[in-house]
Order: sequence, then C-alpha cells, then structure tokens
Amino acid sequence: MMEGKKTKISVYRLCLVAMAVVMNMAGAQLALTLHLPVYLDSIGTIMAGAMLGPVYGMLPSFLSGIVLGMTIDIYSFYFAPAGMIVGLMSGLAWKLHLAEKGRLWLAAAVVALPGTLVSSVICAVLFGGVTSSGSMVLVQLLARTPLGMTASIFVVQIVTEYVDRLISLFLVAVLLRTLPYDLKRRWKGEVQHGDSSKSL
Repeated sequence: MMEGKKTKISVYRLCLVAMAVVMNMAGAQLALTLHLPVYLDSIGTIMAGAMLGPVYGMLPSFLSGIVLGMTIDIYSFYFAPAGMIVGLMSGLAWKLHLAEKGRLWLAAAVVALPGTLVSSVICAVLFGGVTSSGSMVLVQLLARTPLGMTASIFVVQIVTEYVDRLISLFLVAVLLRTLPYDLKRRWKGEVQHGDSSKSL
C-alpha cells in the first residue's frame, strides 16, 4: 500500500513538476542572455528526479523543451530527449545515493554522460554543430582540427555538460537541505492531503 501511495499522482507532485519547468526555463534564459558556456536548463529537471524519481524526472525537460522551443529557443525542442535522459539519470543517482557524502562529482558524471551522447548526436546530425549555446564557439574552433565535427561536439559538450550538471546538482542538493522536512514528505507522497500528523 505504501508503494501505491508513493507512485500516486498528487497536487504536490504536479506543482513540483510545474515549478521545475519554470526553473529550467529561467536558467536557460539566463544562460542564453549572458552567452554562458553552460546551459543551466536542467536544475528543475534534476530537482524533480531527486524528489520524485526517474519517471517524474523526465517530465520537466519534456515540457520546458516544448515551451522554450515554441517561444525563445527553437533548439530546446530538439534537445528535449537529452534533457529527459538527464532527469532519468538524476532520479537513479539519488536512489543510489550518489549525490550524498561528497560524491557529487560521481553523480555529475553519471547524469552527464548519457545525455551528452544523445545531445552530441542531435547537435551533429540535425544542426551541424551550430546551436544557440555559447559553447558552440569552441566546437567550431575544434572542428577545424583532425577531431572533426562530431568528435569536437562530444569533447566540448562532455566538459561543459559535466560542469553544468555539477553546478545544478550542487544547487539542488543545497536547496533540498533547506526545504522543510514535512514539505519534502508531501512532495514524495509520504503525507497525503489533509494528514496533519507530524514527523519527529
């Protein structure tokens, strides 16, 4: 019965997913405006994965990719699958406790690598290495070397995405430590609406 409660869709979970979408969009807009070499578009995704698990972790990137793709950055729509993988891996990383006890560097690698493989292929095949990210300047420079376009995209993205995921994981870890315990329990479905019992 407890498992059923944990997997049940609730207002708290829907609100968390919606907040994660807004966090993704705000971070992406900041990175685009400042032409940063990192993306900052996965903070909400990682938070949803950490709080609600791998399946819910995929939703924010899917939704924010659609919204951003139709508004300010068409590239976001095409890279949504890579973001969904980030959410999936974030949920797994938290389930395996990789984001605890000074192991954020390992969690960042676990979260970044699969998504980087997918996004590198998308970037090379669909866009020829040219997107709205500030890191694409480095890609164009490396592409003139014997590495070629696809390898250059992967090299640049594995570095920038690892740093981006490390920053995002750190911010999420700090945020989760500051949230009230009762609120986290409600988001996770451990406390149902109207339940006034307190945890010690």
